[in-house]
Amino acid sequence: MKIFTLLITLLYITTASGQNSLEDLLKKYNTHSIPYISVSELQKIKDTVLVLDAREKKEYQISHLQDAIHVGYIDFKIDSVLKQNIPKDSTIVVYCSLGIRSEDVSEKLKKAGYTKVYNLYGGIFEWKNQNYSVINPKNEVTEEVHAYSKEWSIWLHKGIKTYTN
Repeated sequence: MKIFTLLITLLYITTASGQNSLEDLLKKYNTHSIPYISVSELQKIKDTVLVLDAREKKEYQISHLQDAIHVGYIDFKIDSVLKQNIPKDSTIVVYCSLGIRSEDVSEKLKKAGYTKVYNLYGGIFEWKNQNYSVINPKNEVTEEVHAYSKEWSIWLHKGIKTYTN
């Protein structure tokens, strides 16, 4: 009986979200103008790349990838990146909750002349789902992840879902 209930719940979640997989979701919302990097690939090279967080400040303040620089989404300004004199051939990985907002920010970076820009496939949700750690503003490992919204939170399977207004 528990398996039946679980299957019905999973069917409801995928039907309610309108998506069968993360891949379907990203195909629906993204143009794939920016190449993806997987969380496991980023984990291997994270100390050698610039990681930018394209979520809103309230999301970043709950948790983020270690050493990630907050650039935001709604108020993102390419000038804030250009002022830092980051070489145009630097490897940059941009993430958000799932990889949708980060594609938009990545496109702006690419348009500004950055040549090695990648979008983190599945964003911080997939990072956490694959058991990689996130940190809070005190630089402490935390289980909390801002789940963005009830609708999008179905893609976060591990950690503690947190919401703010």
